[in-house]
Amino acid sequence: MALVRDLISIKGSHVMSIGLRASVLDAAVLMNDHKIGALVVIDQGKVVGIFTERDVLRRSVAEKRDPSITTVEDVMTREIVVCGPDTEVDEASMLMKERRVRHLPVISGDGMMVGLISIGDLNAFHASSQEKTIYHLHEYIYGRV
Repeated sequence: MALVRDLISIKGSHVMSIGLRASVLDAAVLMNDHKIGALVVIDQGKVVGIFTERDVLRRSVAEKRDPSITTVEDVMTREIVVCGPDTEVDEASMLMKERRVRHLPVISGDGMMVGLISIGDLNAFHASSQEKTIYHLHEYIYGRV
């Protein structure tokens, strides 16, 4: 069974982050520049939340807050859902579905962040896995294996 660490090894472990005091505007620009949907919020080296596109829409735009003076701390999601590198990929998918989140920080046993996976990463992994299965079945059916 595939593990989250397998996804991280393919995707890489670099995670974009931002501080509590940054403005929502700065965070949105950073996400747009890097074409990502979430930033991990770090304070004094610790993960304290996650800032997502959903936070921009629900807690900034919908509440008519000025993004240039509203801080990430004011609108970020504090209750983050995480997984470990040894979590099975299917379990991570189920966790995202049940908790209705699109990003999972990957935290090691000693509390260090080792990566971030998104629903897109999981979908790409599942599609690749299915393509390999189809290829092998095709080869088996037509006697090439």
